[in-house]
Amino acid sequence: MAKAKQIYFCQECGYESAKWLGQCPGCKNWNTFVEEKLVVGVGQHSGRTTEAATPTSILQVTTSEDTRIGTGMKELDRVLGGGIVKGSLTLVGGDPGIGKSTLLLQVCRNLTSDEHKVLYVSGEESLQQIKIRAERLGGFTKDMLLLCETNLDAIEGGITKIMPEVVVIDSIQTMYLEEVASGAGSVSQVREVTGRLMRIAKQLGIAIFIVGHVTKEGTVAGPRTLEHMVDTVLYFEGEKNALYRILRGVKNRFGSTNEIGVFEMKDNGLYEVENPSQVMLNGRPLDAAGSVVVCSMEGTRPILIEIQALVCQSNFNLPRRTSVGIDYNRVNLLMAVLEKRAGMMLAGNDAYVNLAGGMRLNEPAIDLGIIVALVSSFKNTPVDAHTIIFGEVGLAGEVRGVSMAAQRVKEAAKLGFTTCILPKINCDSLDSVPGMKLVGVQNIAEVLSYI
Repeated sequence: MAKAKQIYFCQECGYESAKWLGQCPGCKNWNTFVEEKLVVGVGQHSGRTTEAATPTSILQVTTSEDTRIGTGMKELDRVLGGGIVKGSLTLVGGDPGIGKSTLLLQVCRNLTSDEHKVLYVSGEESLQQIKIRAERLGGFTKDMLLLCETNLDAIEGGITKIMPEVVVIDSIQTMYLEEVASGAGSVSQVREVTGRLMRIAKQLGIAIFIVGHVTKEGTVAGPRTLEHMVDTVLYFEGEKNALYRILRGVKNRFGSTNEIGVFEMKDNGLYEVENPSQVMLNGRPLDAAGSVVVCSMEGTRPILIEIQALVCQSNFNLPRRTSVGIDYNRVNLLMAVLEKRAGMMLAGNDAYVNLAGGMRLNEPAIDLGIIVALVSSFKNTPVDAHTIIFGEVGLAGEVRGVSMAAQRVKEAAKLGFTTCILPKINCDSLDSVPGMKLVGVQNIAEVLSYI
């Protein structure tokens, strides 16, 4: 016997409550609770006996080199940690129209070219619509199988019948299970469907990609447990009208997190950008005040990017502070350090800081670059175009060490930079790099005196 229980879920974070609430206690959003019916079984386990599970020694578990499948896209393989892991469940999120379906369709094309059987399940498009997009990309073989279905029971039957190596579900919000009373896309449906897909992936050894819609805040729609259930979470970032897209791994059980892959959107699909540092620095102004090149680590990849700052006299009682691609509060903090430790009166000036190329960085290693860019614009003094700067700045004005300094310096040397200003603690531990002058600094006073 079973009875229905009324329960309320937050559509943003999945918070569960026995009654309706105006504001969610979990994510603090308003008017996000929806009512759902939860079927609870009564006495289902009475009289049942479950066979005890037998643990296996870790030394008896064997692995092989073919546990990963190459996608044919080096940038995607880098983010995934070396390729697709068999039996893994990967969530791909991003804004509408950013290129999620195009990326996965290109992956399917590359896999079928290597004679891997792939099943593409779409709950949003018809077979004809998928065919139109496939013709634009070109190069598909008979191993590319299509299925337009939203009932997960029917999809599971199709998967067990043809046994593909890779399955793409586009999207998770359109799938439903008949035994769950709520509609497709609800918190209960998304959670149960994901749980079923995870079981299919682990039991049959099939790699499954699921596409997830995002909310206006940029997070995957549905319960937060969705990201905890899957093995890998990838976010596709970038403006729809921008030329470049960034695929960022925020969770990966089979590789490092915060790896990024850079792609360029063209008429016939996405193309890999193998040297994003050079792309980001194309067209930068030389001998311009307020322009500084910094080096940030995205996972294991060093990326050189330009920071632009503009400091000018304010015409308002309250000066404006604007930052694009950099944490707004971090910029205010660094300006306060300049005023206190360097004696610069910036309180009556507007300050605008921009990260060129549409990137977003939160790494503390770009602090020193922001400081130098602000001072360069304030004093209208250009920084040498062949100088690269990185280092974390503390509230006392000290320059702290950063990780992977050797990789940052080598990447700068490849692109023709001749001077590197870095924390002294990192400078002392580095070997000399041909053609690169290393300048170690301990505080911002030493940086400003050298510049």
